[in-house]
Amino acid sequence: MKEFIKRIWRYVYLTGAFMIIPVIALAAEENATINTGDTAFVLISAALVMLMTPGLAFFYGGMVRRKNVLNMIMQSFIIIAIISIQWVLAGYSLVFGPDHAHIIGDLSWFGLNGVGLEPNPDYAATIPHQAFMIYQLMFAIITPALITGAFAERMRFPAFIGFTVLWSFLVYDPLAHWVWGAGGWLRNLGALDFAGGNVVHISSGVSGLVLALILGKRKKYDSAPLLPHSMPMIILGAGILWFGWFGFNAGSALGANSIAVNAFVTTNTSAAAAVLSWVAVEWMRNGKPTILGAVSGAVAGLVSITPGAGFVDAGSAIIIGLVGGVVCYFAISVVKAKLGYDDALDAFGIHGIGGMWGAVATGLFASKAVNPAGNNGLLFGNPAQLGIQLISVAATVMLAIAMTFIIVKLVAALTPLRASEDEEDIGMDISQHGEDAYPETMAAAYMRHVPKEEVLEIVPQLGLDQRA
Repeated sequence: MKEFIKRIWRYVYLTGAFMIIPVIALAAEENATINTGDTAFVLISAALVMLMTPGLAFFYGGMVRRKNVLNMIMQSFIIIAIISIQWVLAGYSLVFGPDHAHIIGDLSWFGLNGVGLEPNPDYAATIPHQAFMIYQLMFAIITPALITGAFAERMRFPAFIGFTVLWSFLVYDPLAHWVWGAGGWLRNLGALDFAGGNVVHISSGVSGLVLALILGKRKKYDSAPLLPHSMPMIILGAGILWFGWFGFNAGSALGANSIAVNAFVTTNTSAAAAVLSWVAVEWMRNGKPTILGAVSGAVAGLVSITPGAGFVDAGSAIIIGLVGGVVCYFAISVVKAKLGYDDALDAFGIHGIGGMWGAVATGLFASKAVNPAGNNGLLFGNPAQLGIQLISVAATVMLAIAMTFIIVKLVAALTPLRASEDEEDIGMDISQHGEDAYPETMAAAYMRHVPKEEVLEIVPQLGLDQRA
């Protein structure tokens, strides 16, 4: 009898175990939509893109005169903080939230309400929604930071803060929704922008040019060369940017997959090609190659490949980089010189022009053989794609021009935009922040003992060394 009971119990136990196993397997299958490899890849890519903004701070900081270096670095650094809060509160919802009229998202996800740890299949089906959110944040951060290169050395810090906040809401958020948001009209049209040619580079470059034109030229712009103060800083910044760009472009595949590999390869290839073409043209025209030209060429190549990194192959990337280096070189060395505008650190010449070329090149070289989720370009039998790319460029330019002009006028009604001549003379570091990157300067010595208001009067009058 006891043996019979044991057998019955063993049967019940095994039957229950076999009934439970499918339930466990089903639960595992439900959780399998989150791919840990993809998630790790996107989080690392987000960290790389975040690093690009401090890299940009070094890049821009080295290009300005030494009395303005901290101001340039501070602008990039404070943008990280401002946009991080703006994005969590409202920016992410406006870009990627439920669509309204194909123009903007709504505020359903205000404060990340509803943005949890489960994947959102509209954007990235294998990673947590918050991983996608934090990755996209890094793009929203670096875009307004790029604009600062256009108005370097002359915009007051309070005006810069106001401009940055309004620009993020009125330019970046709607444009990013048009291109990347579910229901956005450019996305529905079929515009291809893999990692931000329109959203990041064209928008920032064009807005920077508008702001530079409104502010006017820096003092002494037409009478003396305003040379970079630190080539090592520029080289360090360029190296960080190149390194971070792998997260920028390859990470936009949103998974550790073949598209990410392709984007990684095309990114490096285009940058290298643009270095060679820029240096070659500079060498032929000026007689000597320069390291400033080499790093500028690298950034031009990186910008040019951004919209097409996941849609074109390595051979096309060589052409895109070679042309991008030459086009951006002439935009800066010839066009800017002839027109006479003061795009101080060439935000428009590299990001605006390079982004436009990249968007057009995507319409030429895109191939579904590279990315089936994309489309073929003109050279692969689809001339309509080139037309769509041109429409996307025109729409981005028009939005950036119109809204930047309105924003500048709104900010100007509340606070002065431009530093005074005395503030510009003493430098933005001391006049805006009360700090000096190189405390051995005479201006800094005066700052330690004299109130700022008196410094602004004394230093220009005495002709002290400001290390411009």
